Parts: sequence; structure tokens; C-alpha cells
Amino acid sequence: MQNQEPTDAIIAAQAELTARLPFADDADFAAADRGFIGTLEDPKILDAAGEVVWDASTYDFIEGEAPDSVNPSLWRQSRLAAKHGLFEVVPGLYQVRGLDLSVMSFVEGDTGVIVIDPLISKETAAAALGLYREHRGDRPIVAVIHTHSHIDHFGGVQGIVTQEQVDAGAVAIIAPEGLVEHAVAENVYAGTAMGRRAGYMYGAALARGPRGAVGAGLGQTTSTGEATLLAPTLEISTTGETHTIDGVEIEFQMAPGTEAPAEMHFYFPRYEALCMAENATHTLHNLLTLRGAVVRDPHVWSRYLTEAIDRYGDRAQVVFASHHWPTWGNAEITEFLGLQRDLYGYLHDQTLRMLNQGLTGAEIAEVIQLPPALENSWHARGYYGSVSHNVKAIYQRYMGWFDGNPARLWPHPPAAIAERYVDAIGGIDRVLELARAAYDSGDFRWAATLLDHAVFVDASNASVKALYADTLEQLGYGAENGTWRNFFLSGATELRDGNFGTPTVTNAPAILAQLTPEQVFDAIAITVDGPKAWDLDLAFDVTVNDLGRSFRVTLRNGVLVYVEREPADDAALHVTLEKQRLIRLAGGDLQSEGLGAAGDLGVLTQLFGVLSPGDPAFEIVVP
Repeated sequence: MQNQEPTDAIIAAQAELTARLPFADDADFAAADRGFIGTLEDPKILDAAGEVVWDASTYDFIEGEAPDSVNPSLWRQSRLAAKHGLFEVVPGLYQVRGLDLSVMSFVEGDTGVIVIDPLISKETAAAALGLYREHRGDRPIVAVIHTHSHIDHFGGVQGIVTQEQVDAGAVAIIAPEGLVEHAVAENVYAGTAMGRRAGYMYGAALARGPRGAVGAGLGQTTSTGEATLLAPTLEISTTGETHTIDGVEIEFQMAPGTEAPAEMHFYFPRYEALCMAENATHTLHNLLTLRGAVVRDPHVWSRYLTEAIDRYGDRAQVVFASHHWPTWGNAEITEFLGLQRDLYGYLHDQTLRMLNQGLTGAEIAEVIQLPPALENSWHARGYYGSVSHNVKAIYQRYMGWFDGNPARLWPHPPAAIAERYVDAIGGIDRVLELARAAYDSGDFRWAATLLDHAVFVDASNASVKALYADTLEQLGYGAENGTWRNFFLSGATELRDGNFGTPTVTNAPAILAQLTPEQVFDAIAITVDGPKAWDLDLAFDVTVNDLGRSFRVTLRNGVLVYVEREPADDAALHVTLEKQRLIRLAGGDLQSEGLGAAGDLGVLTQLFGVLSPGDPAFEIVVP
């Protein structure tokens, strides 16, 4: 089915925004171009099988004035984020930008180079390193710093260094305390659901173009190569902690519970350069990412930005992050960090003020207004996070999902409530008539609400699905937020073409390899189909030989419980294996070598008979 033209309502809204925002301020374009050295001769990055995992050229269409089908503010951001190549930040400090969602930085030491945040995939990280070395020489990597526990900041590490180099002490892996635990948990515990929704969030199945994917605000999209992880050899735990790597002094500032549960900033006195990880970028960030995560704390976020200003504000001459382009000049840095700090602090404080006056999250999101200094700062615009969904996240953090109205305490689930709404309105045809009127009037939010109910009553109704797809498409055209655009257009795509599943996978083998035994057992526990397991009473022992650890595992009342203890002589089953074989066992592998068993293997058969793994193609816009 063809994409629709932008409606008059969308065109008018784009024009209004163009007139209201300071588009004459083009300083960001000079900053994003500053220090450009060169880029890949062929912007296609391939994996070992010859498949494309990243192609920067697919965004070449983003130039000139915004088309009517793209919010002009988002178009501006995408023009900036799509720039790709190697850039000099200051002599001795370089970045490769535009070769993945995130940015990879290189800090030159006395004999080698320190790499910061090696992207998502081995392939893109290797390409970025190759581009750096093409222009700066074949300097050995002496350390890799992971700023925080999200995959776009560690996934490519094995594309640039090996486990053998780390084991030999040739390369240090530096990370904030708790990075591996949080990185693995995020990609495993709710990984299936997050992965499916991430496909929507990053527009992974969308064609790239003025009526499709134009970027996600924080970067263009995610690469699709092999993700990896290496355990840190040096964990940072204390603000003010300093280490010297290859002659380069690094002073660290801890910032846990901000954009990631394990995150840190750090300062390089040699280069008067401050790395802010992902806590001060050229966008309002997420307090609750649309793919799903634990709600982040804007109050703590704001306080750590204040601390960064106090500690480094009078010393730093350049601030850079793991997304977007740097900010140069001491006064400019102080203003930039101060506005970012005020952005998160304002959203937090004003949401709390209004919720204490009785407003709900949805109501606050409609009435909150940013002060002019924030409203007119390009780096405070909502390209990745938004004021709307961040305010709702703050409300959720403090008050939970329930808004206090008893009528909303126990509502029917979507399909059941849809039947009742559609019946009350007068049937599918009447709902469709009202939705068409809303669409024609430019009230796409109301049209989407009506059609959401209609499709949950009759998902096979072609007229409902067609108008619903058209409606979501118009909402996408108008969205300033890159992830909102991708969500709307992904929903339209699935309504027209069917479920596209999960285009990218984050629970890669190299990440799963870092699971602790406890995390393996947790991963099994969350797949137990409770009702099927009600009548089972199982107990067995597991010894992980290479770790020298043993566990008693039980399944009773549909709950899998594990306790570390020595094996018992009377166990119905005693399993012995290496940790990597335990991980394969958790994936359902009962047959391959490496599994030692004394006793009744039927215990495992019974256990695996009641496991129900996640569905990477669950429905989102239809029941």
C-alpha cells in the first residue's frame, strides 16, 4: 500500500514550527563539521557473510530544506546526526561519528590510543578503528573505556581488541562498577520484549527516505552486526578516582542511576577535555525509553550535571559525549551543561509540583511549558526523549501506573474495552465514520484512539486498518521526536504489510557468555509457565565446574528457586558442567556434549516441558 501525502493539517503545523523556532541559528552545523578529516571511501560496512550491517549513504537524501513529510526540527537534527567520518576534537583527541547509533572516541597516549565506547557491532567498531588508523597511524590500543551499560557503548569491543590481548594485560577494559551486571540483565531479562519494541523505536524495518526513517534523534539508527562484551579489568567506583593510562591522566566522576544504572563521566587534564558519556547530548534524553526500561531519575541526573559543572566547569575547554558533536570553549561549556542540568531539573520539579496539586501524568504532559531559554535551545529539544513521555515517566516513578481515579483502577484490558466502546458508539462502521471525520479535520490523535478500539474488535477489517495506517503515518510526519516518528511509521507499516518481528537481536552469544550462574537461573525462572508448573515438585543440584560453585535448584508452586550450597547425596539429579554449557542448557540444549548427569535426567525434561520462552514477534498494533 502506498504512503499517503502529508495532509494540510500537517503542512500547516510544520510551517508554524518553522516560524517559531530559531532556524537562523546554525552554529551546530559549524560545530558538527569542525575538525573533519575524512570518511570511509565506501560507507557500506559488511559482516563476514557479506551482509550490510551499516550504510551511511542511505541517509544522503537528508539535505536542504525539510520536506512536508518530516518535522523541520527533526530534519535539522538528522542533517547533523547523519554526518559521518573522522573528526579532530583537539589535537590528540578524535571521534568517528555517523558509523553507528553512537560515537567512538580516540584519546592518544604516549605510545598508543585509548578507545571510548566502541559502538554496537564488531563490524562498525572495526571500520571506525580502520578509519582512525588510516589518518593517524597504526597506534596500538592500550585501553577501552565503556562509559555506561548500554549496548551501543560496548557491543563492538571484540571488533577492535581480543580476549587474549586483555588476558595478557596488553589492553585494559575500564568501566563503571556494575556495568556487566546491568548490561547483561537489560539484554536478557526483558530482552525479547525490549528487542521487539526497539525495532519500532529505531525504525529498523522502515525504508529510509522522506516518508520513512530519517533518524532517531540521538543518532540515525542501530547497526545490525555482531554484538560482543568483554569483562572490565578495572572498575571505577569513586568520584575523584584517578588513573594514568599510557601517560594520560583520567579523573572520573560517578553518575549511577542517570541515563544508565552504571554510568560515569571523566576528565582528561592533558587535553582539557570532559567526556559526559550520555548525560549531556544535543537532545532531551529519555527518562523512560519507548523500548522499555526502568524509569530514570531526573533529580539525580540534574545533580550529577551540577557536580560536573562544579568539578570541571572552570577547567574544561571542550566537552564531548558518546553521541553527537562536541562543544568548545569554557563559557560555552558552562552554558551548555547548565541548560542541560536545568532541563532535567525543571521537568522533575514542575512535574512534582503539579502532581501534588492533583494533576495526573497525562494532564501534566499537556500543560507543562519549558522556559524560553530551554524551549529555544536546540540541544534541549525532544528529538529522542520528549517532554510528553518524560513527564509521564516522572509521574510513574513517583506515583506508579495508577492515577488515583477509582474508575481507572480496574479497567477492562484493550480487547474487552474496545468491544464495549465500539458497541456504545454504534458499531465498526460508525467508529470508522467518526475516525474519518477526525482524520479529515486533522485530529489524528482522536482518529488513532478510535481506530485503536476498532482494530482490537476486528483486526481483519481492511478499511479500519487502512485508515489507521494513514493516521499513524500523519502522526509520524508531524513528530519532532525521532523515536515517535519511528513508532508511528512502524505501526503503519505493520498494519499495511504485516508483523516484521524483531529485526535486530541484542542477546548475542558474546553477551550471554557473561551471564553469572545466578543470572542463568533467573533467565530460566522468568520463562516458567506458572499454571503448567503448579503441580511439579522438582529438586536437583548443579555444579559449575570451572567456577567451583554448586547450587540446589527447586521448582515448586510454579516458582524456580536456587540456593548456593554443596550437592546432596540424596539429590534426584546432580548435573555437572562448565558455565558456557550451563548457558546452552538454559537455551534448551539437553543433548550436546559437556553435560554430566548422575541420577534422573527426567527431572530436566519435566522442567523444560513447562518453559515458555518469549515471542520476538508479538503483536503491538493489533490484538
